[in-house]
Amino acid sequence: MSFDPRERLERSTPPWLFGVSLAAMAPHVLFVPHWLALSSALLVLWAFRRWQRDEPMPARGLLTLATLAALAGLAVEYRTLLGRDAGMGMLLLFCPLKLLEIRTRRDAMVLIVLAYFLLLTHFFHAQDILSAAWTFGCVALTLLAQIRLQAGQRLPLRPQLQLAGRLCLQGLPFLIVLFLLFPRIQGPLWGLPQDAFSGRTGLSDSMSPGDIATLVQSGDIALRTRFFGPVPSTAQRYWRGPVLDAFDGRIWRPTPLRTPPPRIEALGPGLDYELTLEAAPQNWLLALDAPTQLPEKSSLDGQLTARTAAPLTERTRVRLQSALIYRFNVDETPAVRMHNLQLPPRFNPRTLALAAEWQQAEQNPEALVRRALKYFTENDFHYTLEPPRLGIHSVDEFLFSTRRGFCEHYAAAFVVLMRAAGIPARVVTGYQGGELNPLDGYVVVRQSDAHAWAEVWLAGRGWVRVDPTAAVSPDRIETGIGRALASTDGLPLVVRAEWLRDLRQRWEALNNQWNQYVLGYDEFRQRNLLATLGLETVDWQTLAIFLGGSIATLLLALLAWTLRPQRSTDPARQLWQQALRQLQRSKVDCAPWETPLCLLARVEQTAPGLAPRFSAVVDAYLAVRYGNQTDLTDLRAAVARLASRRTD
Repeated sequence: MSFDPRERLERSTPPWLFGVSLAAMAPHVLFVPHWLALSSALLVLWAFRRWQRDEPMPARGLLTLATLAALAGLAVEYRTLLGRDAGMGMLLLFCPLKLLEIRTRRDAMVLIVLAYFLLLTHFFHAQDILSAAWTFGCVALTLLAQIRLQAGQRLPLRPQLQLAGRLCLQGLPFLIVLFLLFPRIQGPLWGLPQDAFSGRTGLSDSMSPGDIATLVQSGDIALRTRFFGPVPSTAQRYWRGPVLDAFDGRIWRPTPLRTPPPRIEALGPGLDYELTLEAAPQNWLLALDAPTQLPEKSSLDGQLTARTAAPLTERTRVRLQSALIYRFNVDETPAVRMHNLQLPPRFNPRTLALAAEWQQAEQNPEALVRRALKYFTENDFHYTLEPPRLGIHSVDEFLFSTRRGFCEHYAAAFVVLMRAAGIPARVVTGYQGGELNPLDGYVVVRQSDAHAWAEVWLAGRGWVRVDPTAAVSPDRIETGIGRALASTDGLPLVVRAEWLRDLRQRWEALNNQWNQYVLGYDEFRQRNLLATLGLETVDWQTLAIFLGGSIATLLLALLAWTLRPQRSTDPARQLWQQALRQLQRSKVDCAPWETPLCLLARVEQTAPGLAPRFSAVVDAYLAVRYGNQTDLTDLRAAVARLASRRTD
């Protein structure tokens, strides 16, 4: 059928275009600024009102002014018109602006192309199963609108749906081949370097009161772990992040102190496991404390934190080994020990006085550690997600007044007490615990599992982990953050209904499989797949030839399937074809283009004995095909008589 781009749209076509635009725009509402989402919605409503009232297109000057205002708003919001976020905002505004001026088929086709581009940008925000399902559904809807634009009302809706479904099924093998064989690209496929992490949260390289408590309110997944052996208990799972050893009175930060690599002495068997880390702007691996074997292009700093050379710009899967029982840096340098005794002057005088009193009474460092933990246990401290705000002497107020805090409050106060008592100490941040999913065997660690603990240096033992939170809330360490807060603040962080927990675990197991085998299909897994196909060493030329050959094979198979003789599903047509086969068996050639009456005239000349019976077939077929006859009884009987005549 012909397609004239200048032809005006039929009245029934714009609703499809509105549906396509709204489906492509909807997911972005969750991620763009409110003014941008509201502006797009108002433009869609304006366009819909114009179509409903059959009003003329807005004046060119008004559309130009609206476009310039949109560009100015984007420039102010993003400080540029380039980049990922600004580009998506531009598409989000141009799509409804185009709706305002659709008059011809060409305008509609431009809008459909815009919708396809907007659908692609969904993956800039998320690549989970729901996002993929929504995007594929929108692609099918957009394809259906495109078919409707081509066919108009001349083709009923059901054949249009069937055609859209066939096109999607025909494209599916090409999608699979391109996914499996297209060269893997290193780096953030769905994010540009300058803004790939906008809107993401996670551990920071600094800590002040309330930071981790805020992070705990996020249920986002930080990492998944698969253990190659027994799964350690919740209390043993400390995922080590940055170490903070500089304190200015309120904020803890790391210092760029040059230290030699850590000297680790494993006191127990190694634990093999595989980490799948979500993309983050940091470069620490969050290894299980303490890592003894690391993947390539990573290293341990002098504070036992595993780091990569560059930030984790994409979901990363690494294999590690750790020792849960260990000693490290027993021979710590005097410079490092002195550095971890420093405290800012004129801060927290009551805490310093209490630590000095303990130091005079106890000369044994281990006894001082036990005394500090006993202080937390015996003085009515509370573990809570919403502690009171603290002033300039934050540790004094926490230890002697409020006595309500989260893990960072306890870790910071404990380290200050230890340093004031002459024991080198520092704060360690990371994650603690995680939930084991019995369906796939992975331990899921969320942002809500963020935690802070302390390390003290003891002669003959090196750096020793001390978690003061365990003295106040043992449930936090033994069973996890959800039960600990549920028992103190009454927060609904624990899913108590078994069916809800089972449903969540099933969904997360499915998401994990999606992440491992779809989003995690990297260059390494691609090479393994090609090796199983007999291609042990593959360069880009070989991969291109293999990919091109696979696509060509699919195209030939699709062409053969398209050109195959198709059997009619029309009962009348099937009976007519049966009659033609009877003629061919009687040595009468039947040309595909020959009309029934022309064929009858030729049968009367070449096979007059068949002519009367075939004439009855022609009359019955024409009555069904072009008359008001719907009953096939006469046609079926005529075809049967023709067949019986041939066998006589």
